[in-house]
Amino acid sequence: MKPQSRILGVDDAPFRFSDDLVPVVGIIVRAPNYVEGVMTTRVHVDGDDATDVLADAIGRSRYRAGLALVLLDGAALGGFNVVDIDALHRTVKVPVATVTRDKPDLAAIEKALRARFSDWESRLEVLRRNALVEIETAHKPLFATAVGISAHELGDALRRATIRGALPEPLRIAHVVATAIVRGESKGKA
Repeated sequence: MKPQSRILGVDDAPFRFSDDLVPVVGIIVRAPNYVEGVMTTRVHVDGDDATDVLADAIGRSRYRAGLALVLLDGAALGGFNVVDIDALHRTVKVPVATVTRDKPDLAAIEKALRARFSDWESRLEVLRRNALVEIETAHKPLFATAVGISAHELGDALRRATIRGALPEPLRIAHVVATAIVRGESKGKA
């Protein structure tokens, strides 16, 4: 990935499980930290539309042509609206990665999915399909899954787009903006 590559960071806003829809924010950053654009959309809380909604939003974006990487803050939006990164990658033809600060507890995730969804097996299969890799950063490791990019290339891209702390700027800014949309101002850990 080139030093000034365009990276899209995606995060959902805070929500209640009684909400129907949750705002989703995408921040387009030319690495390391030049914000080129902001996009918003919405997905259903605990729904099954996140992959299609993101593919549509990215496909319609004027920033799509130069996009080098899509970073998702976690593997699901709005609770357990799981993003199929393989399908998203096939549709938008851009590498896609999920990134989290903490190692996902797949046993706890499976338990929650079993308790809440009749289609829990297909959601879990999507979550388990791609290998989880640990990416070293200057502060603490991040955990990621990726399609269309090697773990080494992803690590380089994440380090290039991280200014301070552990999160790359596209995800950090998406989190800040998404929180502000719902709460009026950002707060909490970004």
